[in-house]
Amino acid sequence: MGGTRRTCQGFALPKRGSEPIMTFLLLLLLLCTPNIQAAAGADDVLCFAEVNEQTGECEDYHGGGVSDLDCCLNIRYGFKLDELSPCEACRPAEWSQWSSWSGCTVSCQEGIQTRRRICIGQGDCEGDNVEVQSCSLQDCCPQVGGWSEWTPWSQCSVTCKVGQIQRTRECNNPPPSCNGNCIGLKSETKECDTQQVCPTHGSWGNWESWNPCSSSCTREGSGNFPVQSRFRECNNPPPSTNPRGRPCEGSRQDTRDCKDLPFCEVAGEWGAWQAESPCSVTCGVGRIRQKRFCDNPAPRHGGRDCEGPSIRQLTCNTKQPCPINGQWSKWNDWSECSRLQKDDIRCKQRVGNQYRHRECQGQSHGGDWCDGKHRESRACYYTERCSYEGSWTEWSEWGLCSASCGRSMKTRSRECSPKYPDYPDTVPGATKIVEVFFSGNPKPKCDPINGERLKVVETTECKNVPGCT
Repeated sequence: MGGTRRTCQGFALPKRGSEPIMTFLLLLLLLCTPNIQAAAGADDVLCFAEVNEQTGECEDYHGGGVSDLDCCLNIRYGFKLDELSPCEACRPAEWSQWSSWSGCTVSCQEGIQTRRRICIGQGDCEGDNVEVQSCSLQDCCPQVGGWSEWTPWSQCSVTCKVGQIQRTRECNNPPPSCNGNCIGLKSETKECDTQQVCPTHGSWGNWESWNPCSSSCTREGSGNFPVQSRFRECNNPPPSTNPRGRPCEGSRQDTRDCKDLPFCEVAGEWGAWQAESPCSVTCGVGRIRQKRFCDNPAPRHGGRDCEGPSIRQLTCNTKQPCPINGQWSKWNDWSECSRLQKDDIRCKQRVGNQYRHRECQGQSHGGDWCDGKHRESRACYYTERCSYEGSWTEWSEWGLCSASCGRSMKTRSRECSPKYPDYPDTVPGATKIVEVFFSGNPKPKCDPINGERLKVVETTECKNVPGCT
């Protein structure tokens, strides 16, 4: 990086000319201007240790009573102004992972499906939050079949009172196709009256619930148990009187000893709170754990346990910012292919060199410096505006649909690709064989397609896209 730097509360400010990161600089500005904070009167917030990467919701509540600036001493944290406010992540804005693709909009033939992502952090994310693609669950749609003629009605199912008769038909006139079916019932039933009276024999109904035991607890060492009883009725069905049916057999009442009753209970009570651990972090906002025991007295013989938590956590604030590791910026574009001698190598079998670099950004408070090189070089043949014979590429895959509702389009393309000269693809270096790349924007020549010489684009409409509301 190089150059003279100024520092503010431990933050390293980049020298003039480096690429700014707007959200990160806003955070530096807030942390580096305590007088402005005091004037604005920073309010206490609800501080959280995590921000859900899928939903953007704050999780793992730390506590209140701290300012948003203290909470964001650790940029992995998030905060809410109050319980009803949305979660605000401390870190610079970045996209979440894409959601799973939604279900297809149709069950047969071609439809579309979508997936989404959300922007988490301070500032705006570049790009779209929704993607759309074509889908097909099956190539054909189900076709309804037709019913055959009904069979004759069956005989009555009983010889007395009222029964049922049935008739059926088959789904084969014609058979359905593509997993279709017939509309309507495969069978029909109706009542048939024999005009004969049947005797009804009695049958027990279900046992009622057990009545409470005669006592709620057992005296320890007594050897005598309370008892409980339950009843049932001969009503499932009751016996008929004309003609007369048989009554239920057995007893209406059932009893048993209450052997599983507890000894008379003693309720538990909490002891005093005791410290269990120091502050959980050395930077930002953390927690202090305290514990207590249900031993004043302890519950006995099934007595009520102590109500409430045995462990609690209190917020602790170190007032120290957490380390922020450096992140590489994107590589700059490769420089123009050239030689130190400045001689003309364009369109010639003469090897030049080109370079690109990147910067380690955002490292502060003892965070790790970026791993890897900040500068790369490679050998090259300079092909800028060189005229070569070309050939058309195959069609690309269809791109994403342009919209998730209404009229939505997708495209694919072919490009005229240059046929580069048969130059050596490696050259000997000082210590190893060096790979050589073709660099620049050549002018390939292909037979025109529909009047186009460099790129052909085909566009079609995505099918079964739902309407916009």
